[in-house]
Amino acid sequence: MKKFLGLILALAMLLGCVAYAEDADVPALTKDVVVLFTSDVHCGIDQGWGYAGLSAVRDALAKKNHVVLVDNGDSIQGEAVGTLTRGEALIELMNAVGYDIAIPGNHEFDYGMDRFLELTGKADFPYISSNFNKEGELVFKPYVIKEFDGVKIAFVGISTPKTLTSSTPAYFMDDAGNFIYDFMQDETGEKLYNAVQTAVDAAIAEGAAYVVAMGHTGNEAECQPWTYADIIGNTNGIDAYLDGHSHDKQQLIMKNKDGEDVLRSACGTKMENIGYLRISAADGSMTCGLYKWNYDFAGPEVIRNDITDAVEAATATLNEKLQEVVARTAVDLYVYDPVATDVRLIRTVETNIGDLVADAYRDQSGADIAVVNGGGIRVNIPAGDITYDQLLKLHPYGNYLCVVEVTGQQVLEALEYAVKDVPGEFGGFLQVSGLTFEIHTYIPSSVKMDVNKMYVSVDGEYRVKNVMVGGEPLDLEKTYTLASHDYKLKGNGDGNTVFDDCKILQDEVKIDNQVVIDYIVGTLGGEVGEAYADPYGQGRIVAVSEAPAAE
Repeated sequence: MKKFLGLILALAMLLGCVAYAEDADVPALTKDVVVLFTSDVHCGIDQGWGYAGLSAVRDALAKKNHVVLVDNGDSIQGEAVGTLTRGEALIELMNAVGYDIAIPGNHEFDYGMDRFLELTGKADFPYISSNFNKEGELVFKPYVIKEFDGVKIAFVGISTPKTLTSSTPAYFMDDAGNFIYDFMQDETGEKLYNAVQTAVDAAIAEGAAYVVAMGHTGNEAECQPWTYADIIGNTNGIDAYLDGHSHDKQQLIMKNKDGEDVLRSACGTKMENIGYLRISAADGSMTCGLYKWNYDFAGPEVIRNDITDAVEAATATLNEKLQEVVARTAVDLYVYDPVATDVRLIRTVETNIGDLVADAYRDQSGADIAVVNGGGIRVNIPAGDITYDQLLKLHPYGNYLCVVEVTGQQVLEALEYAVKDVPGEFGGFLQVSGLTFEIHTYIPSSVKMDVNKMYVSVDGEYRVKNVMVGGEPLDLEKTYTLASHDYKLKGNGDGNTVFDDCKILQDEVKIDNQVVIDYIVGTLGGEVGEAYADPYGQGRIVAVSEAPAAE
């Protein structure tokens, strides 16, 4: 195994970027310092390198180097092992691997603030953030310093201010709905830049010879003015910026506000790479890059160590957990027709399980309207106990709750596109919450699509009529908030382009199955009741097969 690991390390290393220390007074290292970093693991503990591969790489490098292992956020959420243990299995595995430092990403908060703080208390390593505040006070230390051969290396944590809308906003509020947590966000970015600069200056004053930023900030335009580029360009003193959030793998040399070089490195997601920053003992230069996993099998399949065993134990525990009863339903919930059992009703008409799932999205987001594509709701749930396994199979795709701002016209077009094939099946048929409408099926669909089957326009009479939102007629000029998931709202799911360019109010807040679990367990008190008894739903979608008689 040692020879194999040496081979894959040699093949996997990708030289990213190099910078040189300019301070001649920096104490001498006796051997290189290697900072290994992960980001956006999203519970991918047995994918790519896996935690077993990460542990093996760390141990191999530690024979000749000083090694620090850090995580840049979004580790505890994204797969069933995170959902069902509410993040605890991931913290336990990170403890076993031997992480030295971590920062909170936006999805660290997906199980609620109390749970997140409970999990940080179970971690054997510190969480840091220079800009995560509660009522004006930092929740964690802004930085930590590691010392090797008398050389101090500071690690400064930076969390994206997008967290307030890319996790559940209510988690950051008090009972009165006031935000008591923040990430030092403002429209200019100055509050964030100042917070980072304060931490950097303090670390340097404490004797840090190198400052390494650990960021969960990314490169997405919607994150401006809080991207890594914004932060680097508006601060000084940072030597290297190890980043996450946008799942990119870019290796860059950038300029800070004084025109000095800063290395920026990111490592993707799901353990596809292990990022590294190497500080040379020979000349103080810094190199960043990736150990890439380029194989069609996962590392844990060939790398056996204590972490392999720990991950397998966690997986075995997960399999037991999947059979645990999490809730009950007093009624049968239908994807398929209760009579013609091979007919997927949910893709053509309203169903009770469609109502339930759409209600979950509206409840968990606070939006005016929620829509969920029928093709993403997969299995019947019979009356009786509901297991975790059933709920994960119900909504299995790992999509994330989002909320956008839409006009009434966009709502109407989205509904019209959804019903274009009725009475035929369409995976993009929408189950709805917060609104009702009629489908006048005698009217031929006039939806136009391009050669790629993407929505273009409605060129004739609408089949959708009498749309009501909250008991009031849909106002085509009015702005509404609409909840669904990223597949539908950001990814043109089922060819729907209606929501392109809509303002995103809540971005990838919570994984799909967690939305449903939290609604049933939390809002409904653990039982789906008689309100959902009718297999054909609550009358939100009504088919009108004949034109009204002429007056």
